[in-house]
Amino acid sequence: MAQFHPLRVADIRRTSRDAVVVTLDPENAQAFAFTQGQYLTFRRTFDGQELRRSYSICSGPDDGVLQIGIKRVNGGAFSTWANTEMNVGDVLEALPPMGKFFGSETDEAHYLAFAAGSGITPILSILRATLGRDTASRATLVYANRNPNTVMFREELEDLKNQHMGRLNIVHILSDDSQDIDLFCGRIDAEKCAALFDRWIDIESVTTAYICGPEPLMKIIAASLADHGLAKEQIRYELFGSNQQGRLRQRVVAASDQDRGARGRVTLGGETRSLTIPADTSLLEAALANSVDAPFACKAGVCSTCKAKVLEGDVEMITNHALEDYEVDAGYVLTCQCYPVSSGNVVWDYDQSGH
Repeated sequence: MAQFHPLRVADIRRTSRDAVVVTLDPENAQAFAFTQGQYLTFRRTFDGQELRRSYSICSGPDDGVLQIGIKRVNGGAFSTWANTEMNVGDVLEALPPMGKFFGSETDEAHYLAFAAGSGITPILSILRATLGRDTASRATLVYANRNPNTVMFREELEDLKNQHMGRLNIVHILSDDSQDIDLFCGRIDAEKCAALFDRWIDIESVTTAYICGPEPLMKIIAASLADHGLAKEQIRYELFGSNQQGRLRQRVVAASDQDRGARGRVTLGGETRSLTIPADTSLLEAALANSVDAPFACKAGVCSTCKAKVLEGDVEMITNHALEDYEVDAGYVLTCQCYPVSSGNVVWDYDQSGH
């Protein structure tokens, strides 16, 4: 069962005017061994309400340090606190590393990465690991931001480029038109992707592409990569936000089913509990309402923190930005997005997904 662990804040360093790099010292170091591209889910109480937020690890797994990047978001309670009030010595609570935003490493690979804003955080971890482990590999990073002041990890990226001289190419795309070259100005769209692949990036040599940013931008980039010859399995992506709110679309349900709800049985940490799932209530919310400490973070189908396996019953998963097709075929779901479609039994197990 995945449990929250204490991590002491060992260092806080500002990487841009609205973002910090936080170095963490976990009491249980073994539980926080990570793979490049993974994230941590934190919990903290604000004004009596528990909030959970996920932040990607920016350090490489071979660096001997655990670091995350937190960019301040307007109205964001956790990110604002981290950027303005968090101090060295504070103790945070987090789940062990999760996420599968990494691909197979191959000899003499050419990795292509697209990042927007704070989407650079897991990309930086991936670049550090892949370039450090295979001295014959190379990477190209296309990094989109509003202006030079909003670029996270500018110094770290330059240091990485100098460390792997000739093997890392970085292209900054700024939407404020402060660049001298038109190709590097404005927003990334299909036309700009095509121009980059034609003039700047040898797309035919790319072995794996990584994309991290807002959903609309990622769809544009993924489609452009596919149009230029990359196969689905060569394109890895991760959202750091979503325009999906995860609300269940209205279904035609018999009045008796609305009153009765579905019967449920959930397993977590080796313990099984029976419960009732009210109409239009997700499996996750039903578990939480019955004092089951089910794992979750975004509640929008973006991360895979709430992953579980459905063993019995008919369910509908509204949104999925985290599970692979083979996982869905095997019965795994994102419980924050999963709803019963009848009043029959629904049985799901968090333990079978590694929690």
